[in-house]
This record gives sequence, structure tokens and C-alpha cells, in this order.
Amino acid sequence: MADEKKVMFHEMELDDRILKAISQLGWPQPTLIQETAIPLLLEGKDVLMRARTGSGKTAAFAIPAIQKILNLKNTSIHQCIKALILSPSKELCGQIASVISDLTHKCAREVRCIDISSSGDTHIQKSLLSDKPDIVVATPSRALAHLKANNMRLKDDLSLLVVDEADLVFSFGYEDEIKELLSHLPKIYQAVLASATLSDDVLSLKKIVLRNPVTLKLEEPELAPASQLQHYHLFAEEDDKAAILYALLKLNLIRGKSIIFVRTVDRCYKLKLYLEQFKISSCVLNSELPAAVRCLSVDQFNRGRYQIIVASDEKALEQPDGGMLAGEEQIGKKKKVGL
Repeated sequence: MADEKKVMFHEMELDDRILKAISQLGWPQPTLIQETAIPLLLEGKDVLMRARTGSGKTAAFAIPAIQKILNLKNTSIHQCIKALILSPSKELCGQIASVISDLTHKCAREVRCIDISSSGDTHIQKSLLSDKPDIVVATPSRALAHLKANNMRLKDDLSLLVVDEADLVFSFGYEDEIKELLSHLPKIYQAVLASATLSDDVLSLKKIVLRNPVTLKLEEPELAPASQLQHYHLFAEEDDKAAILYALLKLNLIRGKSIIFVRTVDRCYKLKLYLEQFKISSCVLNSELPAAVRCLSVDQFNRGRYQIIVASDEKALEQPDGGMLAGEEQIGKKKKVGL
């Protein structure tokens, strides 16, 4: 039986400015979760989406959020916060804000988004909130703090609530904040829970946040099992390693996105500079870099700006909470080379 025809972005009745931004990002077609969730969210349904990290969950809720805001702008001049997106860590909030920034590149004047997840610049955040941005990204604790301080008001105008990484929200200790935060929201609003798993915590959150939701539990292609992976090793003199690596890359014997591990931080930068001589771009990751810089580098890698990560060790890929850095694609699928 023939496969069902895939719904493309241009068939979802999205604004041309969103479509142009998607094209600039190099996304040829929606992922499975995007293809399924975007039309449901544009219809105004509450959605619980379960899809693994790297499946495109962020864009799956960000694209309809932006579209709905543009629609509201066509019918009302009233400026207010229309969407609140919650995520359990400031690093994850930064990644979400980055995705939204990319997607609103062509309509940045019409759709404004701010990230208030950091706890160190409250006065600046208060000033930004006073301008009533369209989208606010925050951790539950930061959002609640600003609501209690009357720096933002959501009771009358909020249209959309998103809780991203919902399976982590309770484990990060935000259960009380979420419950209190809901008292500051309108009686009627659209809500989305995005999660990599459907844990008991997510199901508990579903009961208090969602109303008659559509639950998406998508069957996605499994990653290749370890038994199917091919491993190669090559003994080389120390002075020959960089030249051999260049040859492997130049001859396309290493294809696609790759992570190259080296023994020290110093070797990271030396290898990056060596590859740049041959117009091979790469980004550096090591545990000495701030978490925000590492998140940005991984995000750029996932978006295709870099094909190669040069990392000093596995710790370079860790977030402060112990999880692995990841964006719209899974780093775990990339090839790894050791030097």
C-alpha cells in the first residue's frame, strides 16, 4: 500500500514570512511531530505531544504560536503577552528563544519574544515586560516571580501556554510553582505539553493544565542498535594524526555531521585552526566553556552551520544538570572520531 502523502509546510496555511524563515533555516519538510502537531494547534486544540529529543518539538509548538499571533495582529491592535512558554532550565529556555528568533526573522517587528529565565537581571526584565512582548519564555519560578511582582499580567489576554520538557518540570521541583502559576492565567486558554516521555509526572501535569487534549504518541524510526554500528581504529604517529584526519574528511570517508574527540582543551583549538586552513569549519566544545556558549555551539551544529564538533571529552557535551546538550537533532546519532 502506498504511503500517505506528507503534508509540507506550504500546505499548512502558514504566513509567507514564516515560510521564508523556514526556508532560510534549510528545513525541506516538517518532521513527523511537526506535520502532526502544527495543524492541530492551529485549530486551537490542546495537545500533549510525546516525541524524543531531536524530533523538532520546539518548532512544532513555536510555528503555530507565531502564526496565531500574526492572525491576532490582523484583527486587533491591543498589545499584550499572548504566549507563555515554560521550560525547566535557563539553558533550555535559551534554546527555545533562539528557535523563535530564527522563525520570526521575517516578522520580528510584529512578533517579539523575550527570555526571562535568568535570575540576575530582574530590573531589565521588568522593563522588557512593560513593553508587553508577544511571547515570554521562562522557567516556572521566574515566570511566577514576575507575576507576583506584577511585572506581567496574563489573566485577561494570554492565548497559549506551553510547558516544554514536561517530564522534567516536576523532577526539577516546579510542581508548586506550576500550580500557583495557573491561578494567574485566564479561565480559557490553549495549552501544550511537550515531553520526551509520558511519565507519571507528565500525566499529573496533563490533568491540571490540559482540557480535552489530543495526545500524540508518535512511532518514530528507532536509532540503529549498537550491534549494527561499525567501528574502525587506526594506529598513527602523533605527528601524522591531523593529516590523516584531513585526508579522511577530504575524501569523504567521514560523511555527515561528526564529533571529533581530543585529549586536551588545547588540542581542541589547535585542531580547529588546522582544519580552518583547508576551509573545513568546526566548533569547539570543552568543559571550560560556559554552558550558554556550549548550548549555542550545539544549536549551530544542529542547524547545519557547522558539520564538525571538536570536543575535549564527553563532559563538554553535558549540561549543568547532567543531561546531554541537544537541539533539533540528536547529537547521539553523529559519528565520533577520537584523536
